[in-house]
Amino acid sequence: MASQELAQKLQRRLQLEESGAVVEGEAEAVKGAAAAEEVEDRSCLTASAGAELSAKLCRRQDINEGAAQPRRAAVFNPYTEFKEFSRRQIKDMERMFRLYDSGRDGYIDLMELKLMMEKLGAPQTHLGLKNMIKEVDEDFDGKLSFREFLLIFHKAAAGELEEDSGLLTLAKLSEIDVSIEGVKGAKNFFEAKAQALSSASKFEAEIKAEQDERKREEEERKHRRAAFRELKSAFTQ
Repeated sequence: MASQELAQKLQRRLQLEESGAVVEGEAEAVKGAAAAEEVEDRSCLTASAGAELSAKLCRRQDINEGAAQPRRAAVFNPYTEFKEFSRRQIKDMERMFRLYDSGRDGYIDLMELKLMMEKLGAPQTHLGLKNMIKEVDEDFDGKLSFREFLLIFHKAAAGELEEDSGLLTLAKLSEIDVSIEGVKGAKNFFEAKAQALSSASKFEAEIKAEQDERKREEEERKHRRAAFRELKSAFTQ
């Protein structure tokens, strides 16, 4: 009886050990497959990163050897791009832009444009404001950069805006004199003006006028300081 029970226990123990070995073998197989997949993923990422780095190094070598030109960010110059406007007009536009750029981020967003139109006495609906921005929003960011702000006056002067356009209303109501003669006559006006006066001579004259103005202001400050010193010395005697 005791020997029979012992035999059953030994058989049971053997069955448990065999089943455990099978489970352990399956677990090891799963672990091995996962490890192989991870190694494969890493090799793919390494190959991708290596290709990208190789491309950058090749381009750098081409630039150093003169076979390629480095990429340069485009620099916006309002005076050369918007030649139909004088330096003073562009400065006035910049002053107006900064006045309503309350966030000081270099853009006029929808709420700032809303405030601008209200100050100009021509409030717009939310949809109207969005349409105004959309007309000149070249980078589709939903706000106006300074260049896009200048495009408003450029389009108004070139007759590219509809009579009921909110942008044309903005251009007309602003205190900036860009000689907007309406949608039909503005284009001819600026073409005639461009022919009558070359851009080079116009800018030279304006720069000289600005320099003369600064000299006059400096002279006035000197006179005021001299007068103040004389007045001060008279009281101290």
